[in-house]
Amino acid sequence: MGIVIIQIGVLYTLYVVGSFIQQLLHIPIPGSMIGMLLLFLLLMTGIVKEEWISCGANMLLSHLTLLFIPATVGVMDYVELFSGKGIWSIFVVIVSTMIVMLFAGFIGQWAQTREQKRMHEVKGA
Repeated sequence: MGIVIIQIGVLYTLYVVGSFIQQLLHIPIPGSMIGMLLLFLLLMTGIVKEEWISCGANMLLSHLTLLFIPATVGVMDYVELFSGKGIWSIFVVIVSTMIVMLFAGFIGQWAQTREQKRMHEVKGA
């Protein structure tokens, strides 16, 4: 359990660093996204190994739905913003979900094809 806490601490540190960079440079991108980009760069360069954070990341992912509760409750404070626009809100949610699903599918297929080509080259060599 201690290792999971350390791994979550590493992920949180990247979030804090991203937020600091966002505030320091006045970048119009959320600090959490900058932290995610930092994590991506660290993983791609091999500075951070996936095994070093996988348990903590999987634990956070397993409880992901709980992390959306504050955002959902916060939306309830702005009911008047959505009143009379319910149909449009539903339409936007459905369309945006379909776009995300399409892109995720295309990227997944691209990654799988790339991996299969790489495995075929390794076996053929």
